[in-house]
Amino acid sequence: MIKSLHKRESDLANSKRQLEILSNGIFQKGALPTFKEKISETNQFPLKAKKLEILQINVGYMCNQVCTHCHVDAGPDRKEIMTRSTMQQCLDIIKTTGAHTLDLTGGAPEMNPDFRWFVEEASKVGIKDFIVRSNLTIITANKKYHDLPEFFKKHNVHVVSSMPHWTRGKTDKQRGNGVFDASIKALKMLNDVGYGKPESSLRLDLVYNPSGAFLPSNQKSMEKDFKKALLEEFNIHFHNLFAITNLPISRFLDYLIASENYEDYMYALVDAFNPTAVSNVMCTNTLSISWDGFLYDCDFNQMLELPVNSKAKHVSEFNETLLNGRDIVISQHCYGCTAGAGSSCQGSVI
Repeated sequence: MIKSLHKRESDLANSKRQLEILSNGIFQKGALPTFKEKISETNQFPLKAKKLEILQINVGYMCNQVCTHCHVDAGPDRKEIMTRSTMQQCLDIIKTTGAHTLDLTGGAPEMNPDFRWFVEEASKVGIKDFIVRSNLTIITANKKYHDLPEFFKKHNVHVVSSMPHWTRGKTDKQRGNGVFDASIKALKMLNDVGYGKPESSLRLDLVYNPSGAFLPSNQKSMEKDFKKALLEEFNIHFHNLFAITNLPISRFLDYLIASENYEDYMYALVDAFNPTAVSNVMCTNTLSISWDGFLYDCDFNQMLELPVNSKAKHVSEFNETLLNGRDIVISQHCYGCTAGAGSSCQGSVI
């Protein structure tokens, strides 16, 4: 198991260092246009926030896995965790906001000691789509998590799970030895309580992201391949596959530099830029809340410590009127969300 960038005391554990790399080199020399220059060409700068629809809350960076491309740099050694008092502030926001989707993420969000309390309280608010992003293996990691499928079912949680590939080799290469088998076991446990079945209202979606320095292929065609393979090999059902582009930050940036693929990857992202995707990027209708309650345009900006461009920068100062219509904070990593069919936490955007 690899260690987090923070545990290794890597330069790239520092968000400022990541931003320096993204702002200099091929962009500073003019070999590639900055993201601001690119969207200015199509009259899409500044990128503006629309009506808030999704609240994405990161309840902590602690995780039982240390995946090679994790943009959160999560792992067992990360101790950042959302407190119940901050969760209560988030609940106060959920009750008053017009957002229809609540999206809980991590790390492994289930490892937060107050996770179940938060889910129980949040489920009372009547959010239309209540998402928990699970790495699957947490369900089998310890006996105290074995009843998570039943817990999710009780609260009608929409489970969105990481699944890099339908083969053991590609999954374990990206996420660690034994992850594939544990994931298959967890998916069967979810299926057993009704998740993912064709006519079931218990939503189970999978998330794919590439294992190397390349962009994902067509989401719909991959979904067909995933469904066919998982059904034939393991009798596993799920609803949708979300294809997400790896953004050049954190551990994936570390991988790109170490494998000498950074410049080629950035060229690929810029060449695949799709102006149609810009108007649908997730930062325009999403607000990301960090474990310590600060507000960001998206989960990626959170990891780069780029707070919202607003007077309201913390849950304690939340003001939806101030936040609506704000200018979105951008950098070169934003090319990842606008390449090809676009990318978001909900998969392709067009």
